[in-house]
Amino acid sequence: MTLDEAVGVTRTGDLWVFRGRSVPDRAIQTVTNSPVNHVGMAIVIDDLPPMMWHAELGKSLLDLWSGSHHRGVQLHDLRDAVTVWADRYGQRVWLRQLDPEATPEMEDAALRTVARLDGTPFPSTARLAARWARGRLPGRAWRRRRQQALESAYCAEVVAVTYEEMGLLPAGRRPNWYDPGKFWSGDDLELLLGRRLGNEITVGVERTRQR
Repeated sequence: MTLDEAVGVTRTGDLWVFRGRSVPDRAIQTVTNSPVNHVGMAIVIDDLPPMMWHAELGKSLLDLWSGSHHRGVQLHDLRDAVTVWADRYGQRVWLRQLDPEATPEMEDAALRTVARLDGTPFPSTARLAARWARGRLPGRAWRRRRQQALESAYCAEVVAVTYEEMGLLPAGRRPNWYDPGKFWSGDDLELLLGRRLGNEITVGVERTRQR
């Protein structure tokens, strides 16, 4: 599927997953034992251009929620974000579609999460690894007020918290239990409300950078 085709069919709740070959990409894949290193969620509202809700270190793209450039949790134009990850970062790209589609109530919940989490800092690589490891240790069930923001968040946490607010994932699990691979079809992520995620659809992105 071309990027134009994928952008045309994506809906709120669809996942965009990425795999790169750089040293940081490989480090994330190794530390989390995951085949992918990045995940974002589509938000498509009315006649607005499709948007990507995710967390990243870069700040080259305009955050559509705050109207500023910053690192961390961001809401980007989806086409621009995918192009940057594929072209500048050299990532392979896949689309996983939510079936059935998200309801208006789910979209409202997603937007409330954007309002709460946008601008949350991205953790350092060392802290990211430590957080992921702590998320797998036995302990008390994760408890948080819905209005409370994370002090920092990486991409999988952002998607997991948003899915939880949309009612698609059970409450009570620590956000740092999730990594990008949890949203890959090879893992057994059971959604609620009769929803499922389709298999990965390869998205071809035309490269513009001269090599």
